[in-house]
Amino acid sequence: MSAVQDLRDRRRSRLRFSLRQKGGGRPRLSVFRSGKHIYAQVIDDGQGCTLAAASSLDKGLRTDLRTGADKDAAAAVGKLVAERALAAGVTQVVFDRGSYLYHGRVKALAEAAREGGLSF
Repeated sequence: MSAVQDLRDRRRSRLRFSLRQKGGGRPRLSVFRSGKHIYAQVIDDGQGCTLAAASSLDKGLRTDLRTGADKDAAAAVGKLVAERALAAGVTQVVFDRGSYLYHGRVKALAEAAREGGLSF
């Protein structure tokens, strides 16, 4: 494994540990971003299942977006995952940014999810 990947794994595990400590059993809104797309899931770690998910690859979003790798796509995914989480009965989540900084696309997704009705 490369040194960069080791640092990412350490950062991700450090963040998830603190989320488990402070989360209080709430589901987590996990974000993954690639070079071309962005993905979000609301995960219940207690049951080990995904409650809601959205990505820039969804058919409704794919036709509306110019690309899946910009802030507009992240905001659209954030609103969609919030809508699906509310439909599943989830209103409070813990935001899991993974190994990414809270900046750019990750921040746009989080703010759109907040506007969509999720609280974290």
